[in-house]
Amino acid sequence: MAYSTLKLATEADLALLTLNRPEKRNALSPQLIEELLAALDAVEAAPVRVLILTGEGPAFCSGMDLEYLQGLAAQSLEQNLADARRTVRMFRRLWSYPKPLIAAVNGPALAGGCGIATLGDFTLASEGAKFGYTEVRVGFMPALISAFLQMQVGEKVARELLLSGRVFGAAEAQALGLVTRVVPAAQLLPAARELAATLIANSPGALQATKRLLVHCAEAELERRLELGIAESVAMRATADFREGLAAFLEKRKPKWSP
Repeated sequence: MAYSTLKLATEADLALLTLNRPEKRNALSPQLIEELLAALDAVEAAPVRVLILTGEGPAFCSGMDLEYLQGLAAQSLEQNLADARRTVRMFRRLWSYPKPLIAAVNGPALAGGCGIATLGDFTLASEGAKFGYTEVRVGFMPALISAFLQMQVGEKVARELLLSGRVFGAAEAQALGLVTRVVPAAQLLPAARELAATLIANSPGALQATKRLLVHCAEAELERRLELGIAESVAMRATADFREGLAAFLEKRKPKWSP
C-alpha cells in the first residue's frame, strides 16, 4: 500500500513507521489515522518482530489537525460518533498491538499525539520532547485518552494532567511513568534500535503471550470507560466552548468562555 501521511520501512526483523506530515507537525487527520491502522495491519502480517513509531521533522505529533477539528462542530451526531470511534480504534490498536511497539518521541507530543506517544510498550523520548494533554485549553476534552492515562499513572496524576492541560518535559514524563527512557536527540533512533535488538533476542511466542495476558486483564474495564469517553467526546463537540476555543486558537487570541 502507498501511504501519503506515513513512511514505512523494514530492516530485517524491525519495522520503522514514521508519521510524515512535518508541515503540519504530524497532526492527526482522518487519512493519517486510517493509514496508520492499515500500516499496523501490514506490520502485524509481516515477518518482523518489533515496531518503532516516530515522527518526521521537529515534532512527534501535535494532536488532531485543528482545521479538521473546526469542521467537527458542523458535523452530524452520526458523523461525530464515527469520528470518535475511529480515534478510539487507533488508540486501542496501539495499546493492544500484538508485537512489541516502541515509540521514539522526537519532539512535541500533544493532545492525541501525547496519547500515541505513551500507548506503546516502551516510550523513548529525546531530551527536548514535550508532552501534554492540552485539549481543555481549546474548549475540547481528552475523553478518549483518559481511560488509558488513568491506567498508566493513576487517578490523582491523571486528574492533574487532564484538568490543567499543561505541557511538561521529557524528564517529568519519565518521572510520571509515561516515558521509559530519555536520551539525547541524536541517540533516539539508535537507542530504539538497541532496545528492539534486546526484544528480538527474546522468544516471540512468549512476548506475544505476555502482551495478550496484559491486555486481557485490563480490557473489560477499559471498554466500559472508552464507551463513556466516546459519548462525552461527541457531546462536547456540540458546545459553545468547543466552537469558541477552536476559533480563538486559530485567530491567535484568548478565548472568551461562556459563563
